Amino acid sequence: MYDSVRDELRGTLDEIRAAGLHKPERVIGTPQSATVTVTAMGSPPVERGREPGEGNPGEVLNFCANNYLGLADHPEVVAAAHEALDRWGYGLASVRFICGTQEVHKELEQRIAGFLGQEDTILYSSCFDANGGVFETLLGPDDAVISDALNHASIIDGIRLCKARRFRYANRDMADLERQLKEAGSAGRKLVVTDGVFSMDGYLAPLDEICDLADRYGAMVMVDDSHAVGFVGPGGRGTPELHGVMDRVDIITGTLGKALGGASGGYVAARAEIVALLRQRSRPYLFSNSLAPVIAAASLKVLDLLESAGDLRERLNANTALFRSRMTEEGFDILPGDHAIAPVMIGDAAEAARMAELLLERGVYVIGFSYPVVPQGQARIRVQLSAAHSTEDVNRAVDAFIGARAALGG
Repeated sequence: MYDSVRDELRGTLDEIRAAGLHKPERVIGTPQSATVTVTAMGSPPVERGREPGEGNPGEVLNFCANNYLGLADHPEVVAAAHEALDRWGYGLASVRFICGTQEVHKELEQRIAGFLGQEDTILYSSCFDANGGVFETLLGPDDAVISDALNHASIIDGIRLCKARRFRYANRDMADLERQLKEAGSAGRKLVVTDGVFSMDGYLAPLDEICDLADRYGAMVMVDDSHAVGFVGPGGRGTPELHGVMDRVDIITGTLGKALGGASGGYVAARAEIVALLRQRSRPYLFSNSLAPVIAAASLKVLDLLESAGDLRERLNANTALFRSRMTEEGFDILPGDHAIAPVMIGDAAEAARMAELLLERGVYVIGFSYPVVPQGQARIRVQLSAAHSTEDVNRAVDAFIGARAALGG
């Protein structure tokens, strides 16, 4: 039977490659940092474009990680992880409600809740699972969920699992959100859900306006703030803090796998009753192993560091402003904004993939994003800045873009 299926699958894979949509996985031979050593698809290390005698073969600048604050290889975080292995062990071999809850898990949940200004927090193995476990638990057939059109795939999939009526509003379009809220007026519970930062564009949701409309039409508000917590807002508490609505957002989901150390794991920080019900009914929580204790302990150290991370946030903002301004001056089509996600628009998928290859040859590791991750015809290089980058790193990245563009013929 599989022979016929194999041929079909190979045909599909050939179509993906022919369309320029194939996504190879490069292999990194070093810890995640501003500079990494890359082996492309198992080949020998790729040498960056450089002057003779400069640097070591295989070393490239990483401008596509979610390592916004540069904490993925921070010595204090690594030390906390080593200590946690000795104290808490490697894994728990259990889900939380059986024998998978340690003191370190409860401490991390309390710390996240306090940091985000929420009443309680529940940990998941990923933010994808966190988003997958919210909607089915809270919403039934008589309820409604109103979702931004560009929300993350995990939100979309989570909504598919629930039986609530579904409404979608155009990205960050408050007039359309109000129309959908009116349409959902007869529903029991109403939940407006949005990304805090839209990961492919770097655009921020207007949370203050969303909360105003939610109040007007009796809806709760949920925000996936994965690309904001740790570095957006005066204290790094994300888009609710930035917009002054920390006390008006009912549910915040997020990840430990980006600015907060870059490992894995997710959470829901919310009103106490919401978290309590999730512990009883949320399937990804009930049926998934506990977050590894080493990650929980290292994440506590990250939260300690965030209390004095103002200089890291300032450096990240400076790097972001420098990259965006230089790229704009050089005539690149870069989406406007001031977030550390800085998409350089290419359009054609194959050209974006080729641009990424040329940049790697010049010592800059980035990835071309194309359909289905972004809409057809909107392929891009999503550059992500980090506090770990130096000013020289940022300027070298821009120079590499200039060289790669010239190699592509302008």
